[in-house]
Amino acid sequence: MNDLLRQRILRRLEALPEERAYQILDYIEFLESKYGERSVPTGILARITETVEDTMRAARLPAQAISGTASVVDSAARLMKGLAAAGQAVVNEAVKAATPPPGAVPPPAAHPPEPPASSPPKPGSPG
Repeated sequence: MNDLLRQRILRRLEALPEERAYQILDYIEFLESKYGERSVPTGILARITETVEDTMRAARLPAQAISGTASVVDSAARLMKGLAAAGQAVVNEAVKAATPPPGAVPPPAAHPPEPPASSPPKPGSPG
């Protein structure tokens, strides 16, 4: 889809009440099922959000309840993405701190102390 068409559609959608927007979504999903061009959400949280939204629409809940719930789930998804990014940053910093700089000589490996050598038994002594 070209950008001009996308912008034109978005302008029209933004002017509609949510109930009409869900009707348009139903029509788009009908076209996808008819022509086999359904796009699948990529992330697990996006799939959960769509499943919850579809379930609520099937139950004929009001559009305000659906959009409110979708908004909460979307907020949770953004929070999880932020937490994942923060965790990745911590891991990256830990790896960076543990990796010696290029050209640095690694410290000698510590060897465990060897047990004391046992002396061979003296001739004539037991054991």
